[in-house]
Amino acid sequence: MEPEEPSKSKTTVRQRADAIKPFICKNLIAVIESPSDVQNIGTVIRNVNALGVEKVYVVDPRKALPDDWEDMRGRKSLARTSVSAVKWSFVKRFDSTDDCFDHLEKNNFHSVVTSPHIKGQTNVWLHEGDFTEHTKLAVWFGNEKRGISDRAVERSNACIAIPMFGMIESLNLGTSSGIVLYEVTKQRRDYQSRYRKGRRKGKRSDPLPTVMTRDVV
Repeated sequence: MEPEEPSKSKTTVRQRADAIKPFICKNLIAVIESPSDVQNIGTVIRNVNALGVEKVYVVDPRKALPDDWEDMRGRKSLARTSVSAVKWSFVKRFDSTDDCFDHLEKNNFHSVVTSPHIKGQTNVWLHEGDFTEHTKLAVWFGNEKRGISDRAVERSNACIAIPMFGMIESLNLGTSSGIVLYEVTKQRRDYQSRYRKGRRKGKRSDPLPTVMTRDVV
């Protein structure tokens, strides 16, 4: 059974929300393609929130989730499995893989898929990838049993893989999303700390911190 987050006062919650803002990786989206288990959706949302990913998109052809984010936040199953992270993370659902890609491409997002197998035109190991090259990045995770779809591979720009050293060649969705998003957010947070964005682009004279102090509420 997952441990529950301790209750916090409104003042403490606001202080925490203000403290984490500089560490959120802007223009970074985690996409879950056709998940079959709502518990896994909650686990990925928890990883997303804990690691500072800005948004979650869910390709949900079964329409297991509501369209409205506010309705999604009220789902007890998601609140329980995400340890309430769904209340603090923006989640948007799509009917199909193409619908999601259309939306991402319209907004100039670069997409990479994840798979332990060689797929797509460009294949890279996670630790060798540069996830700061594109301002807007979407990282796709496939179905728990089938993995990433051929259509997602076809429309993506690259396929990234976690190096495996055992007889088992795959990880569950919660574990793999945590490992991949940790590396991606670490790189992008480091980049954000050293370079300005927007009209004031350029290297900062004093880099911003990349890790929060442990005494933050």
